[in-house]
Amino acid sequence: MLRREFLSGLGGLIAAPAFAQQKPGFRFTDVTRAAGIHFLHNSGAFGRKYLPETMGSGCAFFDYDGDGWQDILLINAMDWPGHRRRRATLKLYRNNRNGAFTDVTRAAGLDVEMYGLGVAIADYDNDGHPDIFVSCLGQSRLFHNTGRGTFVDVTRSSGLWGHHGFSTSAMWFDYDRDGLLDLFVTNYVRWTQDGDIFCSFDGNSKAYCTPEAYRGVTCWLFRNRGDGTFEDVTAKAGVLDTTSKSLGVTLLDFNNDGWPDVFVANDTQPNKLYTNLRNGRFLEQAVRIGLAFSEDGRARAGMGVDAADVDNSGLVSIIVTNFDNEMMGLYRGTRDGQFVDRAPQSGIGQATRHSLGFGCFFFDPDLDGMLDLLIVNGHIDESISRARRNVTHAQPPHLFMNDGHGNFRDFSRLAGDSFAAPKVARGAAYGDFDNDGDLDVLITTNNGPAYLFRNDLDNGHRSVRLRLIGTKSNRDAIGAVVKFEASGLAGSRTVKSATGYLSQSELPVTIGLGRRDALRRVTVFWPSGRIEEFKNLKAGNRLVIEEGKGLRPDRA
Repeated sequence: MLRREFLSGLGGLIAAPAFAQQKPGFRFTDVTRAAGIHFLHNSGAFGRKYLPETMGSGCAFFDYDGDGWQDILLINAMDWPGHRRRRATLKLYRNNRNGAFTDVTRAAGLDVEMYGLGVAIADYDNDGHPDIFVSCLGQSRLFHNTGRGTFVDVTRSSGLWGHHGFSTSAMWFDYDRDGLLDLFVTNYVRWTQDGDIFCSFDGNSKAYCTPEAYRGVTCWLFRNRGDGTFEDVTAKAGVLDTTSKSLGVTLLDFNNDGWPDVFVANDTQPNKLYTNLRNGRFLEQAVRIGLAFSEDGRARAGMGVDAADVDNSGLVSIIVTNFDNEMMGLYRGTRDGQFVDRAPQSGIGQATRHSLGFGCFFFDPDLDGMLDLLIVNGHIDESISRARRNVTHAQPPHLFMNDGHGNFRDFSRLAGDSFAAPKVARGAAYGDFDNDGDLDVLITTNNGPAYLFRNDLDNGHRSVRLRLIGTKSNRDAIGAVVKFEASGLAGSRTVKSATGYLSQSELPVTIGLGRRDALRRVTVFWPSGRIEEFKNLKAGNRLVIEEGKGLRPDRA
């Protein structure tokens, strides 16, 4: 059975919750200090208002040492040359398995200064150990995991050296389905410290420029050769576009043909949808299918992006965070291959009218089987409230709970005081760091601390957690689609690397069951084309599905 036919039949099996409840069924408890996360982002700002200072940095949940517990990586920038104040590096925190973390940055060989922005993590050489790509202003870096608790900088030997840019989000995916993960890197604008432009709103004082002040630049696509090196196939693959000003990227299969497509969020330029032609090339067609602009035909300030089967219909929806006064975009796929922005009708549009959104992702924090939405916000200019009284520098997040009927309601104020407090937020990721079956949240702020929020579930809901291992497919199973069915519930989830803005969430798939006892059936569509089916997966279990080798308890 074709994936298109199999997934498109999901819509008739959905029983969705309504907004009868007045609380979300969980709270996000700030455990940052108790967990030993002591991190302060450094943008390098010293008054010159350089554009990169507004960007913030990303974060990630990943299991770097293979012990079955999610560790934390926080990306950092650095001081500008000639204005050195303090040394700043990224931070790797090892999970102690007791709710706390240990800073192992130096021991892991990651105590390196760079003007880091984003992160993408995957096992690019299929050796069983996740590797780290850090997108940077200037030269981005690739760190190979030795499997002995350390990383080695292989940027030069991998062939990525010499690609200098204003690189932002990145993702690993297997675009040619050869079992090797390739790398897609977004780039923002042509900016250098020497070429910085003086922008001002009053004619006197320097202000942060909008992206219109600078020329665009292409994204990059690097094909994995399988020998530890990468080939730049940007032009050959049809993704060369020097008009782009890209900040976010996500993996999707919008036409359900089993081949990974790429959506790129652009700032003040049309968004891009690169459709995989299955021959090593892509066709850009965002305008044709309704993803390039707002409903009134304007290019917005696209920053963070995520894609998922939000209504459990088998059709993908895409969230794009934008500038204040633009509202977020929520594009829902239709049966005829088009997309319609549902944000104004869904409850998301008006609620985000005065927000400046960055990090975003779909996830299921209440474990009811429906994907909800987190958007973290924060303005780029600390003086914005003096110019516009209805917009602030620090802004609260939006936690939109999904009623299953295309409507969302913001429950952020009910999810915890610290969680709902205004922040100058940028990156965000989710992961189950305490292995209790629900999803916790990590948030970064610009020139400020990172926050770790533990999900304290109180609604009695349970989940099944699945960790996929590819054999013919890439080992991380990135691009795999997991279709699930239970009593009155059906949907699908995709294994992806990139999350929202500059960040990456954990790779294991969490399927919320509500109060149900089991998943009746799970079907895995592997990137290799293999399809496998499993039945009667009990709630509360952590399981491994290895391609071609069956199902087993996850005891890693």
